[in-house]
Amino acid sequence: MNSADFATLWLTFKVSGVATCLMLIFGTPLAWWLARTQSRWKGLCNALVALPLVLPPTVLGFYLLILLGPNGPIGKLTSALGMGTLPFTFAGLVVASVLYSLPFVVQPLQASFAGIGPQALEAAATLRAGPLDTFFHVVMPLARPGFLTAAILGFAHTVGEFGVVLMVGGNIPDKTRVVSVQIYNHVEALELGQAHALAGGLLLFSFLVLLVLYTALKTQPVAHPLT
Repeated sequence: MNSADFATLWLTFKVSGVATCLMLIFGTPLAWWLARTQSRWKGLCNALVALPLVLPPTVLGFYLLILLGPNGPIGKLTSALGMGTLPFTFAGLVVASVLYSLPFVVQPLQASFAGIGPQALEAAATLRAGPLDTFFHVVMPLARPGFLTAAILGFAHTVGEFGVVLMVGGNIPDKTRVVSVQIYNHVEALELGQAHALAGGLLLFSFLVLLVLYTALKTQPVAHPLT
């Protein structure tokens, strides 16, 4: 692999790390609400969260490009705030990755939260624990396998993105070119040896991710996406 390949690997893991942190921060309260609510809007919210699982990545990327672009509502807002537009930037890659990989974080968390029985929450309430105390000291330890699954799947899925990141980020060296796009570039240029090196690395990475996941969880049930 050459220096450009290593640069794309570094950018890919950087985008995936930031996106995974954001998905855990915003996905945890969303998953908790979806697991506990009886609202009539629950079905609609579940459908919106799961939409990237069935939507072609290029379709999602196309609409994100319009929304985030200079003539889109979000693009106009970010421009008015002095942030410029997000397409073809690192921030745009992160936003697109968060939206595309969100179901791989929300759904395992939702399944873990739904599996927590009312007894633990009722016991915390009898000890006068507040909602935040109950969540951080009761719910989170019980849902640890769900958090581990969500973090690993969210990170790994973001690493392998192609369609969305190509549409929103483009193919700018050292700025938005991630490893999946670099593999495509090598294949297009008939540099199959370099494509094999990157593709084989991702294959090994994906296997190790799953090996760590199932080894760490051992006999505990793994929370899979609900679809």
